[in-house]
Amino acid sequence: MPACPTGRPASTTAPTGPPSLTAPNACRSYATVVQPVAHAVPSPGYHHLGATTRGRWSGVLGRIEVGDTGVRQGTYDFVAARFMAKAGQGAEQAWLEVGWTETGWSGNARPRVYTYDTATRAWAFYDQYAVAPGDRLWLHLQTEATGERPSWQAWLWWGDRWNLLTSRPLPLTGQAEIEQYVEVHADPADPGTVTIPRLAIDNVQLKSAPDGSLRPWNAEVPTAPGADFATYCLNWDRPYTSWTTTTC
Repeated sequence: MPACPTGRPASTTAPTGPPSLTAPNACRSYATVVQPVAHAVPSPGYHHLGATTRGRWSGVLGRIEVGDTGVRQGTYDFVAARFMAKAGQGAEQAWLEVGWTETGWSGNARPRVYTYDTATRAWAFYDQYAVAPGDRLWLHLQTEATGERPSWQAWLWWGDRWNLLTSRPLPLTGQAEIEQYVEVHADPADPGTVTIPRLAIDNVQLKSAPDGSLRPWNAEVPTAPGADFATYCLNWDRPYTSWTTTTC
């Protein structure tokens, strides 16, 4: 697969279909910054809202809006809006996620495309993609294989082509639970507030099998907490316990 060219502008069109490792127009990207996580302990200070499938799927395609967050620089604050494929419980849980994030410890107070997976246990940032508040990013997680540890892929639609961000063998099998979430972590060592704007996630579709087709993630898909999440917005009202979903 050829390397993705740098300096390309954001896409001006929506993707016409999902990506594939064998697609002629796909390209391979590489992280510009990789930051291992020694101990991932999300609470206290951690909050989230979104939806999780009650069944297992082989991929998810959708669009996530980038927001201008109030992450405080020089802290361990972060905000992330992402899709995730996951399996297992507790210490045995494995996952791959892709989305955008703003972190207090790096990135100069700007949103960045990122991936995270439990094989590397590291944040991978892709600073060659100049994302800004108001952008809407088409993202896709999927596997094209079966077995106990198939490769799961994370893709970004950029420059009117699919850019492969990462591909990792993970113990998710050919189907996994799928999440669409916004996460917030307020550094408990530096008390304060994190301001979150309304964020939209839309056009979400699920892939039925490694070689299967896409279908809308709507009210017909068994979902926790059990709402129509094909298109929704997230409102964050302080204190942190009052997430709500609204019509976009």
